Amino acid sequence: MDLRIFTEPQQGASYEDLLRVAKATEDAGYDAFFRSDHYLKMGSASGLPGPTDAWITLAGLARETSRVRLGTLVTAATFRHPSVLAISVAQVDQMSGGRVELGLGSGWYDDEHTAYGLDLPPIKERFDRYAEQLAVVTGLWETPEGETFSFDGEHYKLVNSPGLPKPAQRPRPPVIIGGGGKKRTPALAARYADEFNLPFVGPDLAVEQFGRVDDAAREIGRDPKEIIRSAALVVAVGRDDAEVAKRASVIGREVAELRENGLAGTPSEVVEKIGNWRERTGITRLYLQLLDLSDLDQVELVASEVAPQLD
Repeated sequence: MDLRIFTEPQQGASYEDLLRVAKATEDAGYDAFFRSDHYLKMGSASGLPGPTDAWITLAGLARETSRVRLGTLVTAATFRHPSVLAISVAQVDQMSGGRVELGLGSGWYDDEHTAYGLDLPPIKERFDRYAEQLAVVTGLWETPEGETFSFDGEHYKLVNSPGLPKPAQRPRPPVIIGGGGKKRTPALAARYADEFNLPFVGPDLAVEQFGRVDDAAREIGRDPKEIIRSAALVVAVGRDDAEVAKRASVIGREVAELRENGLAGTPSEVVEKIGNWRERTGITRLYLQLLDLSDLDQVELVASEVAPQLD
């Protein structure tokens, strides 16, 4: 089971905060450090000192880490033109020596679009644009050097693009798609995804959605086993019940609710729950949503007392 640390910097974090967590993630032996891509806080958090751009952050971390993989869960298609996104991610992949993964979603958070004057089209148009973005980004990366890429979509048109720069990973960095849509999401995952992620749902819903992705893959002649199954769950792991309760309180959550919907409990309890997830859903990768970025002790605790029992 790959364990990855997943952060939500829009809730309040500087680059230095993220660097500390990324280095702790690498030092503790985790597979990857991921961050969300949002420009506005959610809920009651202060949001101070303000948002950090996902791909600028990852570019910095690419030069200040050496092993851990880096990525977004997920970049919003509404934030960037797909050609610009392809160039940015390819460059960060080069800067990291081939350690980048792109989680790409359609965009959803109305308030951040309003706050920063970003266009958030109606859902149908948003998914139409999203589908074209996936085609453009992967098409640019996969075009051989010396050849050109053209695309004639409803929303994006490219003519004789050199498709440069190329990422370090060939033919391209892994693409992560996720979400609960029953038709278009599985179809896009079947076509473009190296990994399908389900954030903050239970195993029953996960089984249903993974099944839809598998069916969509078979329909286009793709082996569903080529698509990694993953989930994301918030963590509150402690050495005893008191420490679990303290960690839940710091992030404004109830222990009972986190036991039901996240990963809360002692290491042995969490190992059991992850095992249940793996048995029921077939996931091989888990993103641990760390909401208290000052809590590096929890990062170390999970690495030392949970991860070794998952081999």
